[in-house]
Amino acid sequence: MLVEVELRRILTDDAREQNVIFLKEVNGDRMLPIMIGACEAMSIHRRVNGEILHRPMTHQLLKNVIEQLGGEVQDVVVTELRDHTYYAVIRIRVDDELIEIDSRPSDAIALSVHFDPHLPIYVREEVFEAAS
Repeated sequence: MLVEVELRRILTDDAREQNVIFLKEVNGDRMLPIMIGACEAMSIHRRVNGEILHRPMTHQLLKNVIEQLGGEVQDVVVTELRDHTYYAVIRIRVDDELIEIDSRPSDAIALSVHFDPHLPIYVREEVFEAAS
């Protein structure tokens, strides 16, 4: 079962070079913290705060490529927690086919916030269970 979540917080600690995003269950109270890289944290932070750059950075470029090739990004899903590592997919509709592209959750979520409105983010129930 997929659980819809929303991006609730982005924490950055430059001194320790740690960045964490918190995904909160839309219809509940569970929270899922995910460690992410500095570049992804910056990309997410800029878009969430409405900053638009004059030249496309990586996640805007990915969005542009998908759209120019006729794809439509549907949503992103955090699919698995294995060996302390989260996995995700970006789900793209091309014609009548839904394609799932393997992704790091940080890149998938960074891509999701480059859409207006932001794309839905889901977490598999099994991931919440494994993380608790």
